[in-house]
Amino acid sequence: MRSRRFRRPSRPPAAAAFTLVEMLVVLTLIAALTLLTVGAMNGGIDGLRMRSAAKQIASELRFARAQAIATGTVQRFTVTPDKRAWTGAKNHDGELPSSLEVKFIGVRQVQEKRGEGVILFFEDGASTGGRIQLRHDRAVWNVDVAWLTGEVSLHRGEAGR
Repeated sequence: MRSRRFRRPSRPPAAAAFTLVEMLVVLTLIAALTLLTVGAMNGGIDGLRMRSAAKQIASELRFARAQAIATGTVQRFTVTPDKRAWTGAKNHDGELPSSLEVKFIGVRQVQEKRGEGVILFFEDGASTGGRIQLRHDRAVWNVDVAWLTGEVSLHRGEAGR
């Protein structure tokens, strides 16, 4: 009879495999570098703040339009460029970062005070229209409101003054 010998399975050398900790460190470094690269390409922190502010204004304008349609009453959105402040439907209000230059283009007849811009949204969704422009250095974002449909759009503007 043959005697059976038990063999231990062979183990790979320790240097041949990566530990979970090593893989997590590498993934974290890749994520951090990606975030820094994207931030640098979009104008840094101020560029991200400007884009975020433009998205917030567009969202509040859409909210004001929806409220006008839902309640059947005219809704008002007011922006004060010098103070970098806005007020929307249902007393929503906010301030824009001080690093931004704010400009309003719209109908003068609906403005109650000098130095403020007003966009009205009517019961059928139409509006008085207008543009709120945010600028930081050479970067520009425009929030446009169509007067006929009240549609709100957000897009990059021209960098020239």
